[in-house]
Amino acid sequence: MRKTLLVALAIMMTTMICPNTKAAFVNRLTVVSLPVIDLAKENSITVRVNEIRTMDKSRLTHEEKKGLRKELRSLKTQLKDLGGRGIYLSAGAIIIIILLLILIL
Repeated sequence: MRKTLLVALAIMMTTMICPNTKAAFVNRLTVVSLPVIDLAKENSITVRVNEIRTMDKSRLTHEEKKGLRKELRSLKTQLKDLGGRGIYLSAGAIIIIILLLILIL
């Protein structure tokens, strides 16, 4: 009994560590995203970013430059919030979901 248990564990360990199966699943990623983008808001943010980039910053004081940097950071986070929502599923996760659905149904 103990010998068969050790053999079974050894077989399981070798199949889990096999590099070929790991490489097959790591390279395949499926991205499913939910587009929730407010185009008018996005356009206004990009226009403001372009205005800031075309500004002559050589005549600004240190505090004004610091304020512009903070504004650019906040605009960047707003753009991420607008278009960055999505669900990312790997190939392994999709296979597990399919197997669970098969078992349940």
